[in-house]
Amino acid sequence: MPSSNFRGPTRFAQRAWVTLEEKKIPYQYIEINPYRKEPSFLALNPRGLVPTLGCPTAKGESKPLYESNVICEYLEEAYPAHQPSLLPKDKYEKARMKIWIDFVTSRIIPAFHRFLQHTKNSSYNLEEARKELLDHFKTWTKEMDLEGPFWAGKEISMADIALAPWIMRLWALDHFKEGGLGIPEKGKSGEDEEVWARWREWTDAIQARKSIQETTSERQYYLAIYNRYAEDRAQSELAKAMRAGRDVP
Repeated sequence: MPSSNFRGPTRFAQRAWVTLEEKKIPYQYIEINPYRKEPSFLALNPRGLVPTLGCPTAKGESKPLYESNVICEYLEEAYPAHQPSLLPKDKYEKARMKIWIDFVTSRIIPAFHRFLQHTKNSSYNLEEARKELLDHFKTWTKEMDLEGPFWAGKEISMADIALAPWIMRLWALDHFKEGGLGIPEKGKSGEDEEVWARWREWTDAIQARKSIQETTSERQYYLAIYNRYAEDRAQSELAKAMRAGRDVP
């Protein structure tokens, strides 16, 4: 079987990387500097978006795909013999899961970055940003399978993979933002105690997953990057979009 050619890294790239690892699909990983993209990468994808998957063809050529959720779904459909299956077989449950994958991209990720990129010059206050993110976490958690430990039950799924990279980076909010993330301690959540208990069970399962651990760098390598975000100096397309009040690019 020809291998896919995968280029990253970003938080979005980790989604595709984890999918490749979970399904044990052969691939070649090529790390790039997202701020200084090499000609070979731009030849594959002139738009310069990461992650990019070079999809093998019957003629031995490589066709590019980008957008992390699109790549993950492509891998699910293009390599059906590779297990586990990360999307439900039931058509309704598959459609429902896609709604909550979109919720991650359209709600949780922007809220994460508004919180992280808050400064004294922001048009909103830090408490508003913290509450927005925690409210989205609660909404997400209430849609989980009750028994878990993963979002849809005993096995990891594409819903888990969609949010996992940001879960592995929640420490940045505690490190850079006054008051930190602010999730209530066990026994101090009031009427939300069951919700946050389920959240903790889920995050524990995500953080313990081998595919996620092995595709996440040590914190020291993220500090300089997240410091730029925390001071709202980052120049990634995502940072620029959040600064301008636009949707995730």
